[in-house]
Amino acid sequence: MAHNHPSGDPTPSRADIEMTKLIIETAKPLGIAVHDHIIIGKKGHASMKGLLLI
Repeated sequence: MAHNHPSGDPTPSRADIEMTKLIIETAKPLGIAVHDHIIIGKKGHASMKGLLLI
């Protein structure tokens, strides 16, 4: 998964983390694996997997 933060700061928000975890749990029974969630901003990008958030 990926999305952008127009503010420019790619740091995941609490809402980003909660929604990602909900999507992961919802997708599991369907056989869909979420490998990472990348957030892109003007100042770079952030990987939730790399940050150990998922």
